[in-house]
Amino acid sequence: MEEWDSNPRIGDILQKLAPFLKMYGEYVKNFEGAMELLNIWTERSSPFQSIVQEIQREERCRNLTLQHHMLEPVQRIPRYELLLKDYLHRLPEEAPDHRDAQKSLELIATAAEHSNAAIKKMDRMRKLLKVYELLGGEEDIVNPTNELIKEGHILKLSNKNGTTQDRHLLLFNDRLLYCVPKLRLIGQKYGVRARIDVDGMELKETSSVAASRTFLVSGKQRSLELQARTEEEKKDWIQAIQATIQRHEQTMESFRHLTCSLRDDESTPPHSPSCVELGKRAPTPIREKEVTLCMKCQEPFNSITKRRHHCKACGHVVCGKCSEFRARLSYDNNRTNRVCVDCYAMLVGMSTSPAAMSSSTQRRRSILEKQASLAAEHSVICSFLHHMEKGGGRGWQKAWFVIPENEPLVLYVYGAPQDVKAQRSVPLIGFEVSLPESCDRLERRHAFKISQSHLTLYFSAEGEELQRRWIDVLLRAGRGEEPQVHRPIVESLEEEGEELASAAEGENT
Repeated sequence: MEEWDSNPRIGDILQKLAPFLKMYGEYVKNFEGAMELLNIWTERSSPFQSIVQEIQREERCRNLTLQHHMLEPVQRIPRYELLLKDYLHRLPEEAPDHRDAQKSLELIATAAEHSNAAIKKMDRMRKLLKVYELLGGEEDIVNPTNELIKEGHILKLSNKNGTTQDRHLLLFNDRLLYCVPKLRLIGQKYGVRARIDVDGMELKETSSVAASRTFLVSGKQRSLELQARTEEEKKDWIQAIQATIQRHEQTMESFRHLTCSLRDDESTPPHSPSCVELGKRAPTPIREKEVTLCMKCQEPFNSITKRRHHCKACGHVVCGKCSEFRARLSYDNNRTNRVCVDCYAMLVGMSTSPAAMSSSTQRRRSILEKQASLAAEHSVICSFLHHMEKGGGRGWQKAWFVIPENEPLVLYVYGAPQDVKAQRSVPLIGFEVSLPESCDRLERRHAFKISQSHLTLYFSAEGEELQRRWIDVLLRAGRGEEPQVHRPIVESLEEEGEELASAAEGENT
């Protein structure tokens, strides 16, 4: 801003920083829960209420409540978008900043969509939880891939005498639940009488003089003749079910091509067999101790309830639930072997449930879903480090750290070198790097720290050379400069991975 008179540009700076605004989505997702928690403790605890009110009276708070300040980040991205639109409206097209400002607007609009998607995702999960409670936990529907399409009261025609019975329908993207009311003293509850998978479902209108406003839903499990209360309600149900069937058929039609392309693209580990070779040659299994998360559902392993298993087709390390399938493999004399859900779909066909397949192939990828081994192959620097957060309440922990070449200003923290999802990402712009002061009282050698505002992270390297390299990269990243690429430092990887996974497993247990 000091150079504005000689160089009136702001778009180039916004263009560099705009991608980090996507992280506001995580704040937005937790916003309602945070507000609810604040309200609960304001009511429960008088000391808490007094402290909050005392801080709110400070001059720097500008007489605004804590809730108002919490709302600011939610409104920030839409404000940036509106300001940039106004700026571009007033900026001549020949201005040197016009092109960068236009690109910044596109990036910020994408971040706004990301936040809106996070809100929609939480609304969808909230609806699923509400239905899950209505069903008394009978049906496993709380899954990020599930979506409640439509629900409501319906009449079911008896197959014997044509009498009607009050029922409740729940239409999801992968199933239709036919429920009956349960008598409860507190709140309405429903029991699942029948489930019809969308895979193979057919819909037909069956209106007659004797029974108007009816339609037939038939599937692999059961057929139901249903009656709506009005023609408009019947039309709504038919449209919703037909759209769900059509969307499912389109997904299944492209699923084979999708899975093949996913396995053969750059995100496929080099030792995984290609789509054509799958099952025909033995894979190179990934070492179990180099993975702390299931490579399909991304849930952490432990030694009791979430044990490690190998898919015998692709070699990935997966949990029992994601490898509860069996398929015959050519390389093993056509004997039946344990395989993961994706390999089962390609080897056997579409006979597995859509819900299971969609859990690993159809869900959106989050900003942390960057496979550690692939990120390390194309990284600025990567290695094991011990780390600790100031005021975090936990001591030193060992983890695998990577700064990717395509995101040289972001630090990713993994549990192990083969994990498919990072535990945390830290945007490095604005962080200051320094050696710990004597008052920090650290117990490890070759330590250094990065700090910004109220966040301070301590690190400890295995040697002085590794410490120097990390400090050099972090200093450049903190200033927003492109760091120099350092080759991956992987010493005794197998031993360190085993040590780390064992520690994590013991902690989970």
